[in-house]
Amino acid sequence: MTTASVVPPPPPRPGGYTAPADPASTETTTVVPQKVRVASPGRVAGAAAHLAALGVVGPAVFTGLFSLLGSGFGLLAALLVGVLVLVVFVYALFAVAWFERARVDGLYDLGLAPLRPRRSPKHGFVGVLHTIWLQAIDPLQWRAVASFTIATVLGMVTLTALAGFAWGLALAVSPVFGWTNTRLFDLIPLHGAAAPFVGMIAVIGGLAVVVGLAILDGVIVRAIFVPSREAQLLEQARTSDTRRAGAVRAAEVERTRIERDLHDGVQPRLVSIGMTLGLAQTKIDDDPEAAKVLVAEAHASTKSAITELRQLARGIHASVLEDRGLDAALSALASRSHIPVTLDVRLPRRCGRATEEAVYFAIAEALTNAAKHSRAAACRVDVRVRDDGSLWARVEDDGLGGARIVPGGGLDGIVNRVTAAGGTARIDSPQGGPTTVEVTVPCAS
Repeated sequence: MTTASVVPPPPPRPGGYTAPADPASTETTTVVPQKVRVASPGRVAGAAAHLAALGVVGPAVFTGLFSLLGSGFGLLAALLVGVLVLVVFVYALFAVAWFERARVDGLYDLGLAPLRPRRSPKHGFVGVLHTIWLQAIDPLQWRAVASFTIATVLGMVTLTALAGFAWGLALAVSPVFGWTNTRLFDLIPLHGAAAPFVGMIAVIGGLAVVVGLAILDGVIVRAIFVPSREAQLLEQARTSDTRRAGAVRAAEVERTRIERDLHDGVQPRLVSIGMTLGLAQTKIDDDPEAAKVLVAEAHASTKSAITELRQLARGIHASVLEDRGLDAALSALASRSHIPVTLDVRLPRRCGRATEEAVYFAIAEALTNAAKHSRAAACRVDVRVRDDGSLWARVEDDGLGGARIVPGGGLDGIVNRVTAAGGTARIDSPQGGPTTVEVTVPCAS
């Protein structure tokens, strides 16, 4: 299996070709940089309800997790059984982290991306072990588990405060029901107005503790999940550096391609035309018929050169893309393809020029590679605008597979062009096929 996945930031990660500097950092977190009111009445009530529920469920969850951990280490003597239990423990932690991240995002609307399992760029049994290791040390997972732990502790305290609130409420209304045998902590008798007074204090205190814990939960959640302003600026700087590097690399690859096409294609043909016309000129007087044949040959070569120049210009800038949009440009591209192409394009609106160009040229390069190298009999192209506002495209051929990213190659050009547009690319090409190229680029309409 040959796969490549690129997700900026951090720098491009073509798995299987270049190992990431920090495998644990390849998952990105999407955070909406907005000010969230953690102390609004609705959020306080929701947080209190969440904490109360976690105060009941959380201890049971941690009992199960610690049981898995203890059993895993205890059964290590039976090697395989203990290892399998520890693997279950790792992914049980992931499940808890996924739930906590979804809970927090649903309650506080932080704009958090769903937590996804880690995947190693390596293959075979080593890749499986590396995947489990990456999941075990995933910092996003451990942040969410820490949040769940804190929320569980706060939830247990919340349940205690709610119990005090209920006890105080019962004490406050005790004279109405004629309850006379009331005691504070079952020790100190309360007579007359002392019982309602103590009850009101317990009600107010319990309610204050519950509200305070709910507000505290919101503050802790923001501290855990939402990066600081400095971290956001640093991430933006990293993103800008990655996109700039991708743009520079894409420009270099494109310039090299143009130079190669001119040098290997159009230039020799023009030289041949010049030589043919020169030969025809020498035969005009002595052998007019032969001269006519040479001129006709030069004329046909000129037409071919013009066609090559048009194709080269179309590879630099597709005018139909700007005039009629991505759907029409892809239809024209499919009609010129040397192999049959099935198009399924569903675009309810136009996207930004840079977005459409990146996706168009990625598809064009993928089709070119399929025609030249994969021995494919057919290709399928799907294009969609996703709910998150990104433009997604997928190209799959039925060829031999085994495609690899090489510097200056077509796949390298796809990666760099998409990265420069702020998008992501994934290339999957196992030996024997099929080859799949997926790109996702933010769509600015």
